[in-house]
Amino acid sequence: MLDIKLIRENPEVVEQSLRIRNYDIESIVKIRKLDEKWRQAKKEENDLRAERNKLAAAINEKKKSGQNADEEIKKSGELSARIKDISPETKTLEDKIMQEALNIPNIPHESAPIGENETFNAECRKWGEIAKGPDDVLAHHEIAEKTGLIDHGRGVKLAEHRFAVLSGDIAKLERALVNFMLSVQASRGYLEVAPPYLVNTKTMTGTGQLPKFEDQLYKCRNDDLWLIPTAEVPLTNLYSGEILEEKDLPIKLTAYTPCFRREAGEYGRDIKGLMRQHQFNKIELVKFAHPENSFRELESLTKDAERILQLLEIPYRVVELCTGDLGFGSAKTYDLELWVPSQNTYREVSSCSNFTDFQARRANIKFRSGGSLEYVHTLNGSGLAVGRTLIAILENFQEDKKTVIIPKLLRDFMGKEAIVI
Repeated sequence: MLDIKLIRENPEVVEQSLRIRNYDIESIVKIRKLDEKWRQAKKEENDLRAERNKLAAAINEKKKSGQNADEEIKKSGELSARIKDISPETKTLEDKIMQEALNIPNIPHESAPIGENETFNAECRKWGEIAKGPDDVLAHHEIAEKTGLIDHGRGVKLAEHRFAVLSGDIAKLERALVNFMLSVQASRGYLEVAPPYLVNTKTMTGTGQLPKFEDQLYKCRNDDLWLIPTAEVPLTNLYSGEILEEKDLPIKLTAYTPCFRREAGEYGRDIKGLMRQHQFNKIELVKFAHPENSFRELESLTKDAERILQLLEIPYRVVELCTGDLGFGSAKTYDLELWVPSQNTYREVSSCSNFTDFQARRANIKFRSGGSLEYVHTLNGSGLAVGRTLIAILENFQEDKKTVIIPKLLRDFMGKEAIVI
């Protein structure tokens, strides 16, 4: 959430940020009109309270001296009645301003490339040698059909479209990836956390999933609970409403969770295989950083996510998102895209973002700096999306379309060197 003072005092800055993000400025116009009404009402309320306080003092003095204070008492009652009327007005205006503000995205960092859509994203670097293309491999969904170890039919039977059942060596490989990823990030200083997979509305609002993306979330019918779309939600909100100590920053957390999303991408795209599922597994990385250091922390968080791909020897590239492609709460984002041979392209496996104080304002997370309190900066990224990493291994490590060689660092987890397909 943006600081209301910024909207009030520098609306042109906010409006320009919305334009380069392809957002309408209507919300800013509404907020400014509501804020003007609120300030007028609040000034009247404060003036009335000040006048009533003066009357209270005058009434007290008259009573002490034995004088009649009926006129002042009557006037004080009239003021109290007006204050009683106006207080709900100011509260209603505050609530309306808040609802509008919750739908305004973060301001992009000045270093973010300006552009309308993903075609304006900037490639930063590549790693690894691309050795295979579509003609060299069975696509992972073809492996599914051939082996039955990825069973979409039973996924549909148990749930609906875009669910799958993994079994045998492929289920074991996914579990190996989870263990491996967590172990690597723990060795890089992240504290492992096992959070709830269901959270309340306040928690979803704190990280920006609500109200903006309600239609993409799964909601429990009889409870104020939502299935998490990412571990970012519970991890970031671990410290909601709390004050952290400056000396403890940065705080680094990691977690494995399943993730649940109703939205599954563009219609008709990635309808085969595991690329877009309503339920998928992911390792999340979250940081709470000092504002002065947060963009350096973003660089290191991105490196932490990259390290998994390097250790697994999966070719990938890093792309910086342009303003028109940034996520709702992000000020700056790097996407990690791994190579998928069957599609002859790179596909995103992690988005590493700095949210500046956007989420901290919504969740009220501050740190103590000397004698003052400041909002922390929050950062997060996938370390990594497990299903897409699994796809990359099944395809990049194929030999003669008959076996998948297990990456060296996963063999102890798996207890074997190859999977027969």
